[in-house]
Amino acid sequence: MTAMVIDGKQIAEQTRAEAAAGALALKTRTGVVPHLAAVLVGEDPASAVYVRNKQIACEKAGFKSTLHRLPASTGQGELLALVQALNADSGVHGILVQLPLPKGIDTTLILDAILPAKDVDGFHPENVGLLQQGRPRFLPCTPAGVMRMLKVSGIETAGKHAVVIGRSDIVGKPMAALLVQKGADATVTLCHSRTRDIGAFCREADILVAALGIPQFVKGDWVKPGAVVIDVGINRVGDKLVGDVDYLPAAQVASAITPVPGGVGPMTIAMLLANTLQAATNLSGLDGR
Repeated sequence: MTAMVIDGKQIAEQTRAEAAAGALALKTRTGVVPHLAAVLVGEDPASAVYVRNKQIACEKAGFKSTLHRLPASTGQGELLALVQALNADSGVHGILVQLPLPKGIDTTLILDAILPAKDVDGFHPENVGLLQQGRPRFLPCTPAGVMRMLKVSGIETAGKHAVVIGRSDIVGKPMAALLVQKGADATVTLCHSRTRDIGAFCREADILVAALGIPQFVKGDWVKPGAVVIDVGINRVGDKLVGDVDYLPAAQVASAITPVPGGVGPMTIAMLLANTLQAATNLSGLDGR
């Protein structure tokens, strides 16, 4: 068996096109242009690339994008004041604080300070709680991108056993929460660094989501024949980018698999656009939230 490759670039392009059409419709109806404000603290090269890619995606979709670039020496109080100013700016619909933040800044404090209605990453505890209750305001971007990929690829989740490896607040936990919601209806096992014999759990998975940040951690013989493998990881090994799954052996037994790069990665920014459009719609009084 050779797995079907799930093309994240193509699905992301479709998603961005839908966001662009939605932005144009909102502007035509109300004059409102969705506006994402990004905050970058310090000079981390990877963070700078991520933020620039988000800006480019916004511009191509007809969104407004502003970048607030602060030096690594920025104090917590100064950053908090900027977040509060963006909260109060009615022309800003989405706020994104790029992680990681420099040492000495309380990340939780900063993220909790973002107005939930502008928290397009879906990290605020209010938005996390709404997600858990099955009535989300925003879906966390990467897990939402995975769900979109499964849907567009015609992969059924109802009644399937999904195994998620990784329990981060950004991917693992919300991924499990989305898969178990009514409508998705998967039976979910959440594994992590303290799980004994992770391979045994993986071999039982109909849908296997790897999101732990360890290069090629998931071995080919951990994949159940015919399983769907979603590789969220992106790791640099030498001059190559690899995922959390040992791709070639896994692709020989899986029915479908996401590549790295070109799989889940492009979906994260696409879903960020979808969330920013939703925020602009909500704050324009068109959604009642």
